[in-house]
Amino acid sequence: MSEPAAIASGKAPSMGTFERYLTLWVALCIVVGIALGQALPDPFRALGAATIAHVNLPIALLVWLMIIPMLLKIDLAALGQVRRHWRGIATTVGINWLVKPFSMALLGWLFIGHLFRPLLPATQIDGYMAGLILLAAAPCTAMVFVWSNLVEGEPHFTLSQVALNDTIMVVAFAPIVALLLGLSSIAVPWNTLIASVVLYILVPVVVAQVWRRALLAAGGTATLARTLRALSPLSLLALLLTLVLLFGLQGGQIVHQPAIIALLAVPILVQVYFNAALAYWLNRSLGVDWCVAGPSALIGASNFFELAVATAIALFGFQSGAALSTVVGVLVEVPVMLSIVSFVRRSRGWYERGARA
Repeated sequence: MSEPAAIASGKAPSMGTFERYLTLWVALCIVVGIALGQALPDPFRALGAATIAHVNLPIALLVWLMIIPMLLKIDLAALGQVRRHWRGIATTVGINWLVKPFSMALLGWLFIGHLFRPLLPATQIDGYMAGLILLAAAPCTAMVFVWSNLVEGEPHFTLSQVALNDTIMVVAFAPIVALLLGLSSIAVPWNTLIASVVLYILVPVVVAQVWRRALLAAGGTATLARTLRALSPLSLLALLLTLVLLFGLQGGQIVHQPAIIALLAVPILVQVYFNAALAYWLNRSLGVDWCVAGPSALIGASNFFELAVATAIALFGFQSGAALSTVVGVLVEVPVMLSIVSFVRRSRGWYERGARA
């Protein structure tokens, strides 16, 4: 598909050679990030301390570089068309809010509370389980634009779904967490929630729309296509730099507590793959277009780890088991989501045969 045609259809162009080997680059960046974090701890601490309401500003900047080129493809005037994807929206909302938090609570009880209990510090068991629930109680808001782009997702659906999830999160996050943790009140870090929405959604959308209008006014669709083609490597480079920074900041946890990290990762991995598979299958059963089912599955599987980490620290402390559990969510997010991206792309033929039936 040509670049102008891709823009017109709302789809991303097919994967190039660099994107095809993205998993390899991700693995290298993880290794490099951990090594640099151990060799140069002071610069990474300085970068990690650059925050507003627990939202890291260097990471926010890299997220802008990742998602603004993707948001350039979105024509806000066409958002009304997303109503025809109501089945995909209903599926994603159901997975995010009716399945994911409760399935994670069950998996935490099974793995952390029972199967792995003899291998974990007894005093931290409840904290680990609380962190897992916090991680699953809110869907991701920013990185889903990256995943949607990689599976040629319908960009208007993705933006609408993220906006809807943000709205639901304001109302539902605290009650769901309170119910599952058995606490009468949850100190939701509203400043983190608001700052994340502003930095990860509002600012990039505004910048992208202003830029899009300027490009179209200057040279039409051809100019926009050339700009998107030029920016494509920048988005992936920002993703890789984000990985280096994240693993540089959190690599000490892996080095000092590898066994605990591995055990905590098990219920997270099971939950992510289960929810992604469930969303993908439901969309296929309902006859939803593949370009909607892909981002639906990815949004249903991903987590808003910034909010989870901030809430865990606010409720249980920086050194708590809850905080560590949410950090594990940060560490596995990108590699796991890339594996789901790969599955969605490879299964397109199977999906479309079933969706047409």
